[in-house]
Amino acid sequence: MNLGTAFLLTAAAGLSTGIGSAIALFAKKTNKKFLAASLGFSAGVMIYVSMAELFVRSRDFLVASFGNKFGLLYAILAFFGGIFLIAAIDKLIPEKSNPHEMPCTDGKECDTEHRRNKQLLRSGLLTALAIAVHNFPEGLATFVSALQSPGIAIPIVVAIAIHNIPEGISVAVPIMFATGNRFKAFWLSLLSGLAELLGAAIGYLILLPFLNDTLFGILYGIVAGIMVYISIDELLPSAEAYGYHHAGIYGLIAGMAVMAVSLWLFV
Repeated sequence: MNLGTAFLLTAAAGLSTGIGSAIALFAKKTNKKFLAASLGFSAGVMIYVSMAELFVRSRDFLVASFGNKFGLLYAILAFFGGIFLIAAIDKLIPEKSNPHEMPCTDGKECDTEHRRNKQLLRSGLLTALAIAVHNFPEGLATFVSALQSPGIAIPIVVAIAIHNIPEGISVAVPIMFATGNRFKAFWLSLLSGLAELLGAAIGYLILLPFLNDTLFGILYGIVAGIMVYISIDELLPSAEAYGYHHAGIYGLIAGMAVMAVSLWLFV
């Protein structure tokens, strides 16, 4: 398969986030129950894909390199390393620029709605970052498989495209509700998917000679940890803050179910 076709297939997989992103164009800003469910859905998507796909890939790659006992140990260390990394980044951001840690000042009560919006925006941007990092090695893997064989590449592309749709929702909805800007939410979400194409390009130009199972395994483990942390620290508390506890939980379960089905379809 030629380079152009390989890049085209990789781009198609990444651009599928736009389908999920389009929900931001139709969501109603006043529907807080929908927002709580959407944030729960986002958390469900990220937790399930982290534990059922990314951590499993990390373990498999590292077990292939180091054997069962140490391979699993290194996957666990990579996972918690990702958690500690994003926690440290969260802690080191100054309070004035970190809406998640925004204090009240001058003895006045905080503007609750403003604070929620800033936290939502942060949640959406962190989710976009986590998914972009997740999509980077995914794009590289798609590109390499496409170069090797169309028969291998096309099922991978379809599977990635299907599970990128809920990932697009995960990014777009919080940003849209935080900013009120539907097109900004759409484009930021779409850009997180385009990280797959960036992964293919950088992988082809720079990283391809150095990539091995060990590096892939560590990277997948770190990304899994980052996505779980963001779900627990950002998305679920944001869903709870809107007062629709069960809507958030139902969204969480729905997000897990959608990701489970999308992964099962192409086992």
